[in-house]
Amino acid sequence: MATQSVVTITTPETETSESTRWQFDPAHSSAEFAVRHMMVSTVKGSFRTLSGTIAYDEAHPEASRVEAEIDAASIETGVADRDTHLRSPDFFDIVKFPKLTFRSTGVETDGADSGKMHGELTVHGVTRPVTLDVSYLGEVKDPWGNRRRRYSAETTLNRKDFGMTWNMVLDAGGVLVGDKVKVTLNIEAVEKAKA
Repeated sequence: MATQSVVTITTPETETSESTRWQFDPAHSSAEFAVRHMMVSTVKGSFRTLSGTIAYDEAHPEASRVEAEIDAASIETGVADRDTHLRSPDFFDIVKFPKLTFRSTGVETDGADSGKMHGELTVHGVTRPVTLDVSYLGEVKDPWGNRRRRYSAETTLNRKDFGMTWNMVLDAGGVLVGDKVKVTLNIEAVEKAKA
């Protein structure tokens, strides 16, 4: 199982004939984030709607690929006014940029069930290279006989790199919203039947 540590995001045109296709189970997957607020606390939130596919070639892990998509409007922090602001042009501008997307470009395994996944992330209409620390958490068979796999991934982004520069200076010093955003993905994927 050690070779299954990192699954890359794949596009159909680069997928090998030996690749096993997996599809995100959105009901059991999450995309979460955390950012500093007023320099003293942390606001956490998530995106409720995400989808993606994984094409994993066990014989040639470097040929594996992943693609993922998140609905920007599905952002949720537990405060309605804040969520409305995050959907506005000050931040995600969901009317102009309704989707966040990721496409893998390469994987480095470390010999265990973890590694680094390189890819291109598009947020707010800006595409930047990112690296995710990825862990493979195991495989099970569900009660209906489907193979399921679990992965987690983490990275830290600077929101300004994606054109989200809105902020307010505080009277006591510092700013209202931090620039660094910690992103955590928990993905449960189901094997897709071969056509």
